[in-house]
Amino acid sequence: MIALLILALFVLIAAGVPGLWVRWVMRRYQQPQDRYGLSGADVARDLLQRLELPRVGVEITEQGDHYDPQAKCVRLTPANYNGRSLTAVTVAAHEVGHAVQDAIGYRPLHWRGQLVRWASAGQRLGAGLLLGLPVLLVVTRSPALVLPAMALGLAGLAAGVLVHLLTLPTEFDASFRRAMPLLEAGYLHAEDRPHARRILRAAALTYVAAAAMSLMNVWMWLRLLRP
Repeated sequence: MIALLILALFVLIAAGVPGLWVRWVMRRYQQPQDRYGLSGADVARDLLQRLELPRVGVEITEQGDHYDPQAKCVRLTPANYNGRSLTAVTVAAHEVGHAVQDAIGYRPLHWRGQLVRWASAGQRLGAGLLLGLPVLLVVTRSPALVLPAMALGLAGLAAGVLVHLLTLPTEFDASFRRAMPLLEAGYLHAEDRPHARRILRAAALTYVAAAAMSLMNVWMWLRLLRP
């Protein structure tokens, strides 16, 4: 029992640390809030104009910073939309980097969109199958039918881990091939460049944190389903 508790604690820490690090980095550079003369929204709009992407919109959202390739819109959380911190400016440039990928037909960005939709559906189906296993066993009274359902359920949950990891090249491209050169072209104070790189790395590694949490979810189900 002690060994199991230690293992569970280790898995919990391993899954939670990436997310905690990302949040710590983002919050650290949100101060001072008036570090720059332009807000994140201003920087995003200015970059889009410079890059001749005037049809890409910039909106405020409560759903997390992201670029929506369907709506052709950069969406920023209130702190980054209105904020003038290093985090706000850098995150805005990262999302514009995704807009650039979309504009040039960067295929991994579009593959990611498809994969995320499939993974979301797979995770919902997987969770539904696993939750329904007791009912299936009672109705069918056949363990032979339950085992394939269990396997499909776990596979659906595991798809989320794979998709999050597959999105990393797209995120690093948006951060370091697109956003960083744009920021270095006159938006950043020279002393902020290494800190901006740290923020961009955190923006990309958000998906590592998501993958770790998905993996922990799969592990928890495996423990619950273990005879």
